Amino acid sequence: MNLRMAAYLTSAAMMATTASALTRSILTSTTTRRQAISTISSRLHSPTSRVSNCNKFRLFSTTATEEATETTSTAQIDEAARDEEALANLKSPFLITMRDRGFLFQCTNLSELDKLLCDATSNNEAISAYLGFDATANSLHVGSLLQIMILRHLQQSGHRPIVLIGGGTSKVGDPTGKDESRVMLTDDIIQQNTDGISKVFQKFLNFEIGHGGQTEEANNDTEPKNTDAIMVNNDDWLSSLKYLQFLRDYGTYFTINRMMSFESVKQRLEREAPFSFLEFNYMILQAYDFLELNRRYNAQLQLGGSDQWGNMISGVELGRRVDSKQLYALTAPLITTSDGKKMGKTAGGAIWLNSDKLSEYDYWQFWRNTSDEDVIRFMKLFTELSLDEINDMEGKLQGAEINKAKIVLADEATALLHGRECLKAIHDTVDSMFKGGKSAEASTEGLNRIFISEEEANTGVKFIDLFVQLSLANSKKEARRLIQGGGAKLGEEKITDENAVLNMDGFDGNKEVTLRAGKKRAGVVELK
Repeated sequence: MNLRMAAYLTSAAMMATTASALTRSILTSTTTRRQAISTISSRLHSPTSRVSNCNKFRLFSTTATEEATETTSTAQIDEAARDEEALANLKSPFLITMRDRGFLFQCTNLSELDKLLCDATSNNEAISAYLGFDATANSLHVGSLLQIMILRHLQQSGHRPIVLIGGGTSKVGDPTGKDESRVMLTDDIIQQNTDGISKVFQKFLNFEIGHGGQTEEANNDTEPKNTDAIMVNNDDWLSSLKYLQFLRDYGTYFTINRMMSFESVKQRLEREAPFSFLEFNYMILQAYDFLELNRRYNAQLQLGGSDQWGNMISGVELGRRVDSKQLYALTAPLITTSDGKKMGKTAGGAIWLNSDKLSEYDYWQFWRNTSDEDVIRFMKLFTELSLDEINDMEGKLQGAEINKAKIVLADEATALLHGRECLKAIHDTVDSMFKGGKSAEASTEGLNRIFISEEEANTGVKFIDLFVQLSLANSKKEARRLIQGGGAKLGEEKITDENAVLNMDGFDGNKEVTLRAGKKRAGVVELK
């Protein structure tokens, strides 16, 4: 037994002892019970415990409600201790990876799920698990990357990912985390968005022929596997539902009382924001998706973000009550940066995953600009570096080593999405722009690029329009502020006039020029 395992088992024993001792001292008052749970939680999730990676892991049975009740019994405290023991003794590679890299937040029947996964592996079988993505934009952004990485780890652990595109639920709109109703999307826009978001999954998952863009020609050298992913669209079954029949068949399994307790509903009502009947149906449709996917593809596990917990539990219960099936739900934490900001959004806009929306260079810079406090956590979540490598780096994060670690993070995250071959051009661009390295002509490959005609150049194109087209500013107003603040440059020369134009003189006999926004963002305007 190595030292790490010995320390791990000792930690588990201490946790169980702590929980037992606190249980014996519980009084009958609600306040004391709350204090006991708080104390157990703080001990179980202390920084010295390995399970602290699990983001205050919460376990519930399949009949759990979305939120814990006010009162806590001695039995519940005992159950909490058992849950922590189950977490410490996981055996399936997928759940171990989820735990150790920080993906786990909530799960139903963890021990049973662990056994299910292990038994399937022993029998050379694969458990099917799905994760849903609504088609609300024509590209996913980096906020969805955590979920994609979960599917990737699932497949690498010997199980089958199902990518569910929400073509049907996008017609309703997920109310979770929204202060107002989503904009209604037309069928044409939903289809365009579906086409846009579907492309990214090919880069992370191996698909069955006919799914995710996988063709027989592209797959002729690879034997089909039971872990090959499939991509399905819930519009295939939701749009054909007959309303009255659906209400009669499934409406009795959902209570308004329960639905009103969901956090997404409570938040909207507390803010006195309108909450339409259309949106209220979203949670029912998401629960029905699980039932349908189990019937069609034997999906037994739903994966998702912790904000979807209530809807996911409804799906687990619907499968149990309608088809007598044991289904499972597992959530990951909602990722925020160390300063509390939502992952995936920056001052410059969303960090898109499609290269036609955001260049490889800008994507790399996003990761390079990670705060010191987030580097190790993001390495565990968004790269495939081994935990030993990451832990080794964590022990050396001082001075210049922090910046080296950020470059490793940026390289590994970018390579996963765009391929390792793009890194040389990115590094050359960085060297030229910030270190006085190679020539500018040789170093602009990694930058976002737009084209203008000679006719346009002869007439002149406003810089504020070019900054918006290059995604260096989200609007003309923002581009004007950039110029006024001295952050806009043509090459190394500041642009001081917000009405200035780029014309042939600005190209100075070259075929392209570089526009800069601040110190680390740039784009290229090329004559076509």
